[in-house]
Amino acid sequence: MTTPLLDIHLTGADADAALRADARAGLVAVPKRLPPKWFYDARGSELFEEITELPEYFPTRTERALLERSADSIAVLSGADTLVELGSGSSAKTRLLLDAFRRAGSLRRYVPQDVSETALRPAMDALAVEYPGLELHGVVGDFTAHLGRLPARGRRIVAFLGGTIGNLLPAERAEFLTGLRTALRPGEQFLLGTGLVTDPDLLVAAYDDSAGVTAEFNRNVLRVLNRELGADFDIDAFAHKALWDPDHEWIEMRLVAGRAMTVTLPAVDMTVRFAAGEEMCTEVSAKFRLPGVRALLADAGFDTIRSWTDQQERMALTLATAV
Repeated sequence: MTTPLLDIHLTGADADAALRADARAGLVAVPKRLPPKWFYDARGSELFEEITELPEYFPTRTERALLERSADSIAVLSGADTLVELGSGSSAKTRLLLDAFRRAGSLRRYVPQDVSETALRPAMDALAVEYPGLELHGVVGDFTAHLGRLPARGRRIVAFLGGTIGNLLPAERAEFLTGLRTALRPGEQFLLGTGLVTDPDLLVAAYDDSAGVTAEFNRNVLRVLNRELGADFDIDAFAHKALWDPDHEWIEMRLVAGRAMTVTLPAVDMTVRFAAGEEMCTEVSAKFRLPGVRALLADAGFDTIRSWTDQQERMALTLATAV
């Protein structure tokens, strides 16, 4: 069994500094906003796993079924010997790609990247047992900041799944894709998973489930601020709201103050006032159209090889080459 390697480019102190900076900037913005990455402490990650099992939340199971159908084609078209995954988490869906590249005979190494060392270590330990002989080289880092730190060995394909690119605002999206292209050599590849524009009622239901799990997930960002920054948010005083923005073609999640309140955040020396009914944006989840995906990739220096969609055209996988 190959001993996994782990590079750490993001420490607890880095994460704390980033949270403080985001709180300082986001809570004085108009409208107020917080980045969605702060949902994902241990409890937030558990809640998200619950969300993926909900009947209303179709993206995860739809993308998994799409991977099951297309992974072998992706592996054959790619021929890469190194699979890099951004935001790998537990690497659950990744096994479909690992198995396909192994069947194609090209797989030598897997490079999972995630912000959480506590998520990466057990995932890599499990993979070391399941895939003896596979080189494992994990990277603890932020895909918006540490793309240049990815190991450069082998001929790489970078996978970015789950529609996560939709959580980036348009300017952030372009910056991320350009940074990724810079980190890759010509001929290396990118596999991008995107949610597609579909029935808005289905989309809203996926982000506002009847069991209230997404609502708890949304409010979890306030728990993180209370715990990490000593804030005194009355969590139950905020309601969850999800809506479809047809102009931007994205779902927006918000927290709505149920009453006027003043919140203190001692760790960043802030006092923040909320009016009754005031809304704070906590996530956007953009949905795409395939011509737009190809245009985004082309603008960043990628040529699209092929796209795959599910039968209902709700999710897509797009394979592209760095030029």
